[in-house]
Amino acid sequence: MAERVDVVVAGLGVAGEEVAGKLAEAGLSVIGIEGRLVGGECPYYGCVPSKMMIRAANLLAEGRRIPGMAGACEISPSWEPVATRIRDEATDNWDDKVAVDRFTGKGGRFVRGWAKLDGPGRVLVGDDVFEATRAVVIGTGTSPAIPPIEGLSGTPYWSNREAVAATQAPESLLVLGGGAIGLELAQAFSRFGSAVTIVEALDRIAAAEEPETSAMLAKALGAEGIQISTGNGVKAVSYDDGRFTLTLNDGQTLSGEKLLVATGRKTELGNIGAETVGLNPKARFIEVDGRMRAGEKLWAVGDVTGKGAFTHMAMYQAGIAIRDILGQEGPPADYRTVPRVTFTDPEVGSAGITEAQARERGLTVQTGISQTSSSARGWIHKAGNEGFIKLVADADRGVLVGATASGPAGGEVLGALTVAIHGEVPVEKLRHMIYAYPTFHRGIEDALRDLK
Repeated sequence: MAERVDVVVAGLGVAGEEVAGKLAEAGLSVIGIEGRLVGGECPYYGCVPSKMMIRAANLLAEGRRIPGMAGACEISPSWEPVATRIRDEATDNWDDKVAVDRFTGKGGRFVRGWAKLDGPGRVLVGDDVFEATRAVVIGTGTSPAIPPIEGLSGTPYWSNREAVAATQAPESLLVLGGGAIGLELAQAFSRFGSAVTIVEALDRIAAAEEPETSAMLAKALGAEGIQISTGNGVKAVSYDDGRFTLTLNDGQTLSGEKLLVATGRKTELGNIGAETVGLNPKARFIEVDGRMRAGEKLWAVGDVTGKGAFTHMAMYQAGIAIRDILGQEGPPADYRTVPRVTFTDPEVGSAGITEAQARERGLTVQTGISQTSSSARGWIHKAGNEGFIKLVADADRGVLVGATASGPAGGEVLGALTVAIHGEVPVEKLRHMIYAYPTFHRGIEDALRDLK
């Protein structure tokens, strides 16, 4: 006999937990289902612990930048106390039991297990059957995508999960993938003493960003001793006597104690009964409309929708789905100005589209660039002041359509640019704003002068 409720939420990651909690608070009967940790990737494996690692590593780097006061040999703590602090603080702030209690305290009912769809409105968890009279919400997220490289399967490689759980920094680390996760963790481990090599099959690291970003990061990481191989994929992997060996497509070999595989994320729609509700189980993502609807009495939110594997995107979509299920008014999803930050040093914040994407869309493009080191704040900052601000404008409409803010606090500088792009603030208005002195964001004014 099926149990009837108003809403079933399959997957209590960032988005699913938000949807389930808010709908329960609104008075609906809600079943929330999760087989792993309530809260998802971000608090336990992703954003939070990795940024704690990065913060500690950056403090060491800052100390080493003080000439005559601290050198690398003087500031080299073991990895263990840092790793222990990260685990302890993450546990204190994001505990699975606390998250479950928080959800049930709002009136929801928690079910531990793996959800499987069984036709419109029906969800199975083992032998239990739940019928949702109002909505089923899929928030099952993604997992690390491991490429089918010869010899890789069965070796003790790391994904980001094992990397943040490490109790000591390895003597050497090979990083497969030059995207945000690979770059962030590569730099952190390098600053804790690991000899790091990044291998990226594409022709540049940070390939989703502007070419100027890739060049800047390659230079900055290279100056720290990180080796970077681009345009050369991995043909085979072997593991012997506690060491990994990568054979690249050109025959070159690389060796390291640990291997971090950071080659993207994947959904697992084939495991959730997607075909029973008219979805393609082999699709990369679930297609949703502007209200997060994916089918009859069916919504999807978060990474599983393929609109960006970001916590802020998950929360944004959750809010839209909540309003729609409750019959409340509100705008549909608008992805024109999706912000993203790569927490390397220099930090890179981006929003909107790149110059190349703007040209592919046939826009009349203007670009402007200012160098962080040339600004007053950059000059004051001295060591570690690498970075730039790049603006991409649609000259016909006189508005910004994309921007990159890199350097110290690049992600924070991005805030002003995100507002400008999203609000379609005319470039002429931006030119005549007052920018506080001396700040990093004052570089926006310099980049506006350079627009051409």
